[in-house]
Amino acid sequence: QVQLVESGGGLVQPGGSLRLSCAASGTIFRLNAMGWYRQVPGKQRELVATITSGGSTNYADIVKGRFTISRDNAKNTVYLQMNSLNPEDTAVYYCAAARYGNSAWTWDYWGKGTLVTVSP
Repeated sequence: QVQLVESGGGLVQPGGSLRLSCAASGTIFRLNAMGWYRQVPGKQRELVATITSGGSTNYADIVKGRFTISRDNAKNTVYLQMNSLNPEDTAVYYCAAARYGNSAWTWDYWGKGTLVTVSP
């Protein structure tokens, strides 16, 4: 059985912090990379951050310096630490897993998402 389960979403004030967690099955966690995406109604889903099995990270420009992605291999869990949150960060955040082959990344597995709301 394979699955991705996000947690940690909720309501936070502007300037505050929140940490999201994504618990994965061993089969999914052993893929080439894990990542976080986010989406708001009426807009395209956008990449937030990724981390490879080797620990290399990538971030969208809009979150650089504020968000940090990490992974705990012993717990099969990936985290997204979000600091200095502002209202435009409000979205449903999705955890995903990817494989690399034939010169392309394929994001095959997705969680159901967790809602993050940044508001006074």
